[in-house]
Amino acid sequence: MKRVVITGLGAITPLGNSVSEFWANIIAGKSGAGPITKFDASKFKTNFACEVKDFNPENYMDKKEVRKYDLFTQYAIAATDEAIKDARLDFTTLPLQERFEAGVIWASGNGGIGTFEEQLREFHSGDGTPRFNPFFIPKMIVDIAAGVISIRNGLHGPNYATVSACASSNTAIIAAFDTIRLGKATIMIAGGSEAALTASSIGGFNASHALSKRNDDPQAASRPFDKDRDGFVAGEGAGALVLEDYDHAVARGATIYAEIVGGGMAADAYHLTGTPPDGLGAALGMKKALADAGLTPTDIDYINAHATSTGLGDISELVAIDSVFKDTNVAVGATKSMTGHLLGAAGAIESIISVLALRDGIIPPTINTENVDEAVPTGLNLVLGKARQANLRYVLNNTFGFGGHTASTIFKRA
Repeated sequence: MKRVVITGLGAITPLGNSVSEFWANIIAGKSGAGPITKFDASKFKTNFACEVKDFNPENYMDKKEVRKYDLFTQYAIAATDEAIKDARLDFTTLPLQERFEAGVIWASGNGGIGTFEEQLREFHSGDGTPRFNPFFIPKMIVDIAAGVISIRNGLHGPNYATVSACASSNTAIIAAFDTIRLGKATIMIAGGSEAALTASSIGGFNASHALSKRNDDPQAASRPFDKDRDGFVAGEGAGALVLEDYDHAVARGATIYAEIVGGGMAADAYHLTGTPPDGLGAALGMKKALADAGLTPTDIDYINAHATSTGLGDISELVAIDSVFKDTNVAVGATKSMTGHLLGAAGAIESIISVLALRDGIIPPTINTENVDEAVPTGLNLVLGKARQANLRYVLNNTFGFGGHTASTIFKRA
């Protein structure tokens, strides 16, 4: 099978609206959390989140386009524009045959949930006469971001969306990886976007007791592995990666950030929203990723854990890591402590973190973890407090989603 490399990155995040700004804040250990400004959350149990800041869609598209797209698609456009530029690609100048070999697999867990809420509010506040925006359906559906990215760039290759809750964008990256290495495309844009900081989303997660309620100190609320953690911090944004056939990238003189060498997917088959105490699905996914890459546990130097800061989820994942990587001393970190949980976009921005960790030889910190939970398996090499310099060869990135979906990817230093 063909080798697959990463040649472009793009990010819209709570810690910056470019990859360089985002990465600098990650290494510095900053938190993107603050009071919710997108709606009045004062009556909610949780009134803070990790919002994208200072985002102006007109920097990426004209006003007419802005009206056609939900915010999750606007984030997708912005992130992919940066990734394509970073890869030094201009698809519009390429011959049609080459654009036949370039595609998009884009993920979101919620799609246009903001548009859906807005349209229902308008309907119920009126006289009952159905007056819906003609763009309502295309703004809302999850696959539209993939379609818009292909339309803007004239890409005629494989084009679809993956939905596996918070594992969605890792699933998209694995699917794009498989598409290229099987020879079905030369270049794939993969990633995910989420704009689900809405009343129904925050209310729903509150009802399921998933969110932190640390309203008096939002920046310290996401505290993976800490015995005082009380839930995750919701986030939003987008991450985009340009995946490319290795030979094609070399031939055009592209900058190669890293190589993607393995992907593994599995299922907990356990509970709607909970994770099994033995971490079975997570362990299976990681083992499959290792087998796919032809690696052993001792080859992995750093794991960017899913680690959302929930009571059961953190321990379940660490039990799984301990079972697969026992006695390897692999470093384990949790960058959601800074970004919050970007839901369907989490795997994409955490893949960017994984790739840049390999490039720069640095492991980002896990912030806010002050008292490690006694239930954490002993002997795990947690990266807490500050970033750590390290000679990294392979990095594994975990993402898991409601419904028991698990997806793990492995990146190799270029």
